[in-house]
Order: sequence, then C-alpha cells, then structure tokens
Amino acid sequence: MQREGSPWQGLAAVTLKELADHFSSARMRVLEWLVILTAAAALYGALQTIRNTTAQDPFVFLRLFTDTQAPLPSFSSILGFLIPLVAIGLGFDAVNGEYNRRTMSRILSQPIYRDALLLGKFLAGLTTLAICLICLWLLVIGSGLILLGVPPSGEEISRSLIFLIIALVYAGVWLAVSILFSAIFRSAATSALVSLGLWLFLGLLWPMLAPAIAQFIAPPDLVSTLTGQPSVHTLQWQLGLERISPTQLFGESITTILSPMIRTTGPVFMEQLEGAIIGAPLPLAESLSIVWPEIVALVSGCILLFALAYVVFQRQEVRA
Repeated sequence: MQREGSPWQGLAAVTLKELADHFSSARMRVLEWLVILTAAAALYGALQTIRNTTAQDPFVFLRLFTDTQAPLPSFSSILGFLIPLVAIGLGFDAVNGEYNRRTMSRILSQPIYRDALLLGKFLAGLTTLAICLICLWLLVIGSGLILLGVPPSGEEISRSLIFLIIALVYAGVWLAVSILFSAIFRSAATSALVSLGLWLFLGLLWPMLAPAIAQFIAPPDLVSTLTGQPSVHTLQWQLGLERISPTQLFGESITTILSPMIRTTGPVFMEQLEGAIIGAPLPLAESLSIVWPEIVALVSGCILLFALAYVVFQRQEVRA
C-alpha cells in the first residue's frame, strides 16, 4: 500500500511537533537558565575588565566575547562548555524515547518516512539551539550598547555573526552525536552517559593525551632534546591529534574570528612574520581564511555523524 502525502509534509509535521515539545519541556527551561546565568556572569566579568581599560580599542565589542576576569572564564569559553551540554540534553532520547514510549510504530504507520522522522528531529533540535544562540547573541549586543555606550562597527557585527554561525555548527555536531547514540542504544540513560562521556573525554582528557601520543609518533630530535622544546614535527602531530576534538576546532575558530590580531592557529614561524606589522589587526577575509579548514571540519563532522545515525536508524526493526 502506497503512502499518501509528500515527504516534505511529514518532515514539516515532525519538525514543528518536536520544536513545540522542546520549548514546552521542563528540561529546556533548566538548560536555558543554566546557560543564561553562567553567560551573564561571564559577560559581567568582561564588562568589568573593559571598563578598567583606558586605551582605545577598535574592537571593544568583540572583547565582550573574549575578555575574562578571574575566576570566571570568557563568554566564548562558557559557550564552548555549555553548547555540547544543551545539544546532548536535546537529543539523547530522540530515537530511543519513541521506542521506550512504544510510539515509534504508530508514528511510522502514518504518512511519515523514517528519513523524515530522523531529519525532523535533528532540524527541530538545531532550530531550538539556533533560537537560543540568537537570543543570547542579541542580549550580549544589547548589553554592550547599554553599558558601554559605544556602537559596534560593521566588522565587529560581521565577526560576531560568524562566531554565531560557528557556534551553531558546533552545536549541530554534538546534537548529531547524541542522536547517533540515541539510535544505537535503546536506553536513554545509556545514550546520555555515553554522549556526556565522549564530550568529557574529547574536551578534557584528549588535550592531555595528544602531546604524549605525538611524542610517541614523532620522537624529539637532538636539537629539541638539548633545548627542552618539542620539535616542529612533534608540534604538528600534536596539533593534528588535538583537532580530532570538536572542542579544539571550535576554540581555534572563535579565537581567530573574535581576535583580529591572531595570525595563525598553529606554531608561528619567522616566514609568517615577514612584512607583518606587529599589533595590526587582520581583515575579516584573512581571519576567515585561517580558520576555514576548522569550519569545514566541523560541518563535515556534523554531516558524517548524522549520516551514521541515519544508517543505524534505517537498519533497525520497528515492531508494533
């Protein structure tokens, strides 16, 4: 028997239904207040640091995202920590929750295809994250306008918008991770624990393991042994291993975009400093070209993880 209705109608129905569930859930309320309160604390510390600075800064608005005041981290660092938590919270029971509630077979008995169901859940979660990030971005810009009294320049707005897009792609990676584990494990608790474990491993443990692995792959040469510094080959391996983590890719991308003075995300060589004016900011196009590989890696990771979740979900049997 052929199903009636187009796949787009089923996709729209699933997306709107999941979007309504996200915004009406108590889980989302808790996550929202967690993000707002911690981001407000980081923003307050940045404002205090900016107010204590008397020098003229052409990118004072960008410092709202990057400045810190001990013991608080910067606003961008807070987001790098909280975005995976919110994304995992939205997606860890996307698939197995339907199985546990015994609603999967009833949903798929409607004119809704499996790919529309999975894609709709992903788009609903990503739309929820996008709305939250846009609101948070507007709050930061509005607070800066009110408390600093200085309007942002066009380049500052452009850089902050690119930062917003990178944050959304980063959120999509972890949302795809949580949906993948939700499709693999039938227990929502197991998928949540595995997703959180992977996040903690890549965010905290992997940066400490990468230097040791790099030294094992590329042992230090005689010069580096005498100077006590790692060789260039070892540093390249270390940086490549660290970039396996989405957290590292996100940190490099936003640091370069929000700090126009940064000229490279890796080791600095003398050839890179030839003809450069120390302290001169880079144009937006050059900053974007520096972090373009990291952005492409994040987008590719998001697509690959969702494709894996799609394959796993398509191979599962749905019992009535």
